[in-house]
Amino acid sequence: MTFLLGSGAGFSGDRTDAAIPVVAELVRRGLPCALIFETLGERTLAAAHRAMRDDPAAGYEPLLDELISPILADCLDHGIAILGNFGAANPRGACDRIADIAARLDRPDTRIGWVQGDDILDRLDAVDLIAWEAETRALPQADTLISANVYLGAAPLADALAQGAQVVVSGRVADPALFLAPLVHHFGWRWDDWDRLAAGTMAGHLGECGAQVTGGYFADPGYKDVPGMARLGYPIIEVAEDGGLIVTKPADTGGLVTEQTVKEQLLYEVHDPGHYLTPDVVVDLSAVTVQQCGPDRVAVTGIRGKPAPERLKTTVCYDGGYQSEAEISYAGPNALARARLAGQILLERLTFRAPPELRKRLDIIGATSVFDDDGGSLGARADAAVDGDYRLRLAVEHAERRWVERASQELLALYCAGPAGGGGVRRSFQRRVCTASYLVKRDDVHAFATLLDPLRRRSAHVAS
Repeated sequence: MTFLLGSGAGFSGDRTDAAIPVVAELVRRGLPCALIFETLGERTLAAAHRAMRDDPAAGYEPLLDELISPILADCLDHGIAILGNFGAANPRGACDRIADIAARLDRPDTRIGWVQGDDILDRLDAVDLIAWEAETRALPQADTLISANVYLGAAPLADALAQGAQVVVSGRVADPALFLAPLVHHFGWRWDDWDRLAAGTMAGHLGECGAQVTGGYFADPGYKDVPGMARLGYPIIEVAEDGGLIVTKPADTGGLVTEQTVKEQLLYEVHDPGHYLTPDVVVDLSAVTVQQCGPDRVAVTGIRGKPAPERLKTTVCYDGGYQSEAEISYAGPNALARARLAGQILLERLTFRAPPELRKRLDIIGATSVFDDDGGSLGARADAAVDGDYRLRLAVEHAERRWVERASQELLALYCAGPAGGGGVRRSFQRRVCTASYLVKRDDVHAFATLLDPLRRRSAHVAS
């Protein structure tokens, strides 16, 4: 028996209509299946906690309505389970919102599962925490902490399905766990069947970034051409009970599935192909074979697994003060020289108009700015065009808002106190949330799933 995993989103801000053709294809094929929304990155989680700090009712995926409303009724009608980490910092808030959407669709008895246990902020001083191998910062001071979330595995998600959930909402879980959970639930895989767990995890890895495996973030005109990118088909992963995988996409959609697209996604963010760490299994990709087996159909075999790691990754968010961005444009003859002069003026002004601990970065967008560093330089390639259209960008951060505002104001003053022809100034200010990564003992994490009570939801709705 084959189980189908459909991808409805690969990040927060993804196309909100992507799941519609995926669901249509899942319905057409009539096989056991699930629809997965992966919308939570580390920056997204930090932003969600910042939003919830400003508004306790916020903190979940802001596009939740647009993602869920078009497909919820079809999924409920055809037994397609929905799993998503769109709960972000506020999974309960997301559950309540989905319940509202279901009620609006005259489906008030929709069973919504809620995974808990990733939030360990209240227990942070009681757990055995060590720094992630690439983490150089010490644990932030307690008065600056905003959140601490563990990357959970698939077990509580699978438990929610076992309890009868039709929609499963989580906060921080490992992205592939969203895909692995319905496979474990459907096939009854053991939690120590490492090869099958590894195959299910890599099915999730292939699908977790949405259209990246079907031509998105792949196209390079003239080198890697992708047809129909305005209507990209998001992936569907066919998984056999023995762990065999085939990557495909809905019929009559844009994009493509080839050995090349699959290989790029297979290695995405994999630092060690022989030892890819996830909460559920350590994956070994050293003997993997990727083979085209039909139009837009690619088989992946040879995935192996090893026992799961003893520790789980944890993301800690903390108050980072304030940040500001400000930009001004220079165009026409000698524009690059004028933009560089404006930057030099700013750097000199900030030496006596702002404290020395103000962190700053200057870029000239249009002159290879993505290759510069944070040292405040104004480096540009020697062969950069002198004429053209350039945008000087200043980014600063400081514990006090007044200093980032002053730095931004100094760029604004370039209108009349800088080189000729500056225009189009835009400025923004915001609180800054920083993240740091640590490892926590598996035994210190207590994850579980519960179902929201439909009767309680109806009572609350009537009372409101």
